[in-house]
Amino acid sequence: MEIAIKLTQFLLSLSILIILHELGHFIPAKLFKTRVEKFYLFFDIKYSLLKKKIGETEYGIGWLPLGGYVKISGMIDESMDTEQMQQEPQPWEFRSKPAWQRLIIMLGGVTVNFILAFLIYIGMTFFYGEQYIANDQVKNGIWITNPVVEKAGLKTGDQLVSIDGEKVERFYESNEKLFLSKEIIVMRNGKEEKVHFPVNFIDQLMQGKKVSLVELRVPFIVADIQPDSQNKTILKTKDIITSFNGKPVAFADEVIKAVDTLKGQTIPVVVKRDGKEVPLTLKVNAEGKLGVAYAFRIPYDDIEKLGLYKVSKQEFGFFESIPVGIDKGFAQLANYGKQLKAIFNPKTGAYKGVGGFAAIFNIFPHTWSWEAFWGITALLSIMLGVMNLLPIPALDGGHVIFLLYEMISGKKPSDKFLEKAQMVGFILLIALLLFANGNDIYKAIFHK
Repeated sequence: MEIAIKLTQFLLSLSILIILHELGHFIPAKLFKTRVEKFYLFFDIKYSLLKKKIGETEYGIGWLPLGGYVKISGMIDESMDTEQMQQEPQPWEFRSKPAWQRLIIMLGGVTVNFILAFLIYIGMTFFYGEQYIANDQVKNGIWITNPVVEKAGLKTGDQLVSIDGEKVERFYESNEKLFLSKEIIVMRNGKEEKVHFPVNFIDQLMQGKKVSLVELRVPFIVADIQPDSQNKTILKTKDIITSFNGKPVAFADEVIKAVDTLKGQTIPVVVKRDGKEVPLTLKVNAEGKLGVAYAFRIPYDDIEKLGLYKVSKQEFGFFESIPVGIDKGFAQLANYGKQLKAIFNPKTGAYKGVGGFAAIFNIFPHTWSWEAFWGITALLSIMLGVMNLLPIPALDGGHVIFLLYEMISGKKPSDKFLEKAQMVGFILLIALLLFANGNDIYKAIFHK
């Protein structure tokens, strides 16, 4: 059932993005009286699942969910219809239109992608508002759950002050910023200290299993008990450990650290259960484990109920949501730009983390959440827009480069040149696709 929910979200999001992107090409093409021969969701190699011709355009759904396309008459694209290009240009063909009209048609798809992302962020701001924990509320510092981050220099208990010169305002924004950061200032034992992440920090992260960098320090709350645990009849889910081996403990990291030093021992603990303090005796196995899973990221509602941190809430009217949503869109756009820069810098090793369709599929949650769905869709829309602007001949960005050259120089590249450029771009895209999805397969096999 969980797989079905993830798959439904994945396909729905992909379908929305593809249809709207292709509409961005289709609508200006029709406005400029350019013939559109096909409009397809997914690729129809050899055959299509559904198709219907309305007027001069065949609309359909292909069987291969790797994208979609519109086939515009008189345009050298992925269809490589060279036979049509050898005939005399017709008034309704793409190649017969003025360069400025062709430019608008080519930029239509990415324009829609960016507009869609910004509209989603505005809508989410209006409907959901904002919930966050202010960084200055995190008095007891951060919890480092990732050994790579600890090796890089951050420690549990550090208080984040700034990341790359920018003050940390909201706690959970720090994970995204730390991922690409160079210099972090923390408050440690009452003194400010600088931590510098290595240039290949992202590469090191990719080698491990944990992606989260920092978390809130929270109590040790039993989330699940393993069937073979020696403590399965003693502990209950939602138990909160408040005393461990005779010492009061406030945070899960304190329990985890203590357990590792008590391998094979039986120890006294106190748990909070249904509002009461309950003394228990637990067994630590030979590996230094209690045989239970603990909660490391707690929903905001439960954080408030437990009185752990103050959760700030802000609601926005419709017109108030517009600038806030736009700011969110630009922030995501800038952040994705930084990620691309890191990917194209071999020293960072970020290219090893590039993923394909499996990586996108895994972003979606196991349970249905419209808030999560729209947030992911907005991010993917930005990614699709930026990727399509890359100056690769088979992408929109490649066509735009050639059109700009034509508009500036007054010389149109020959059809023969454009055909060869399209082929080179297509080979590059296939290589990128193989690399990204190959990374997915590698991580699935070796990073279990």
